[in-house]
Amino acid sequence: MKSHRSFRTKLGTSAIAGLAVLSLAACTSNASDDDDDEKASGGTSQAASGSNDEAGDKVVIGFSAPAADHGWMGSITESAKKVAEDYDDIELRVAEGTNDVNLQISQVETFINDKVDAIVLLPFDGAAMTPIALEAMQAGIPVINVDREFDDPNAARVTVLGDNYGMGVSAGQWACDQVGDNPDAVIAEIAGIDSLPLTQDRSRGFKDALADCDQNVDNRVAAEFTVESGTEAAENLLQAAPKIDVLWNHDDDQGVGVLAAIENAGRDEFAMIGGAGSANAMREIQSGDSVLKATVIYPSTQAADGIKLARLLVQGKSMSDLVEVEVPRTVQLYAPVVTADNVDQYIDSAFES
Repeated sequence: MKSHRSFRTKLGTSAIAGLAVLSLAACTSNASDDDDDEKASGGTSQAASGSNDEAGDKVVIGFSAPAADHGWMGSITESAKKVAEDYDDIELRVAEGTNDVNLQISQVETFINDKVDAIVLLPFDGAAMTPIALEAMQAGIPVINVDREFDDPNAARVTVLGDNYGMGVSAGQWACDQVGDNPDAVIAEIAGIDSLPLTQDRSRGFKDALADCDQNVDNRVAAEFTVESGTEAAENLLQAAPKIDVLWNHDDDQGVGVLAAIENAGRDEFAMIGGAGSANAMREIQSGDSVLKATVIYPSTQAADGIKLARLLVQGKSMSDLVEVEVPRTVQLYAPVVTADNVDQYIDSAFES
């Protein structure tokens, strides 16, 4: 096992690596195609000798995330637990989910005092959690920052992110495919919380992609990532826009309410694309009976990726699909569009709204 002392040395001498756009699969070994399914998915007890999944020294990982007050956040913690259970050499210590910054700070303080080997942290507030994350790093405990970034890049050894701007781009490109060069096309958008940078990034990406096909957002409202707010926002939008060709809803949790409002209004003249990639949204897509034809994934597996990366760091391993001998500083996950053509590929790992 890598010692905390050697981690501190590497932190002080390593250059910051460039952005890596990588999937969870890249964290695992290059098992041959002849390996049976049981060996490939059986965790460390059955992993091929010499692979990244082969059992190593025990790794104690502290994990903290906000309260599971919506489906995506609930999946963050559950996915992390599930991945940890696949490894015989991981002991995962999960703090109770909280939206209280002071409580989350105390959770990380406990992890530091307990001298865990690594901390995977999705902060309720990235800025507020930066000082305690820096303390952990200075104590030689690598921090894996998930989804909401710290103010100081030195507060994390690895940052695992979704791609909010990329979500908007993917949604915009899909919208362009639907309307082509139709100059009369009406494109609408139901955003999330407008004050959040992630919402601003999604809207900016959407606008930029639409510009490439000479389209623009004709009607836009904002919601709050909840079912109730989705219903209210959609009702307002549908009243303001008697004709729509494409509708993008930023979030599948609030999309439950959006779809209810659409059904109540009896509107079905448009195609809708969702955001985040919930299982219920994917079932709507599979049905073929809904205006919802696609969704853009914002992975709820980010913390699970963080668990795997923490294990690699502590055990002194690299990402085996890379030539680089160190785990990258930043891993940004892709934002693919899920449609009826590829929904079977994604639905098993989707979260429930």
